[in-house]
Amino acid sequence: MKTKKVIEYIVKWLSDYSQTSHTNGFVVGISGGIDSAVTSTLCAKTGKKVIVLNMPIRQHSAEYNRANEHIEWLKKNFSNVESFEVELTPVFEELENVLPKDIQDWLTMANARARLRMTTLYAFASHYKLLVAGTGNKVEDFGVGFFTKYGDGGVDISPIADLVKTEVYELAKELEIVESIQKAAPTDGLWADGRNDEDQIGATYPELEWAMAYLENPGNFSELTKRQREVLDIYERLHKANLHKMQPIPVCKIPQDLKK
Repeated sequence: MKTKKVIEYIVKWLSDYSQTSHTNGFVVGISGGIDSAVTSTLCAKTGKKVIVLNMPIRQHSAEYNRANEHIEWLKKNFSNVESFEVELTPVFEELENVLPKDIQDWLTMANARARLRMTTLYAFASHYKLLVAGTGNKVEDFGVGFFTKYGDGGVDISPIADLVKTEVYELAKELEIVESIQKAAPTDGLWADGRNDEDQIGATYPELEWAMAYLENPGNFSELTKRQREVLDIYERLHKANLHKMQPIPVCKIPQDLKK
């Protein structure tokens, strides 16, 4: 990949989109992970106003500290970047207090965290006339659907959604993203115990990228290893289960003769 050229292309795309939409710049949620670090840096390189938010909800200390380290690095290198910390733990706890206890399973409440953050991002976007920049990569957004519907999937633009995770890491190296983030295991930041993406998915991103490429151009299935077959099963199962996130909302089309 022509990393420098890709960076230049995305930065121009972001700048052009903001200008065309008559917005002032971008707002990005910072998780302490590679995707949000790369996305926020690309936005910063446009020279337009960029607000980055650290939005902890009972956050694991390592994630919280990496997020702050990246925010400080951004502000040191880009004068157009401003940051806010919005402590959402009390808001989340109020939600826990009013929701029936029997619906508060682990996935429901993890998704609730993502949706609280989306609401916060749009509050800043509305006030400052900014675009919410999504941080999802290609494997997450179009492969296994590893995002929360109307949570981190609720965005205005997706600068890195045509890049697989390993390509995002290539950009991070070129952009000189802080080492702690480049070396950290990928995580969605939705779990107080700090569990990473691989823990949740059961496969690494390179494995998922392989499955995505394999299914686009299938080879001889009988020649695959046991692990490759397991990864294909994981990928296809998640893709099918999360397809509703990746497709347009179904619309009930009423026959014309019923409207007369």
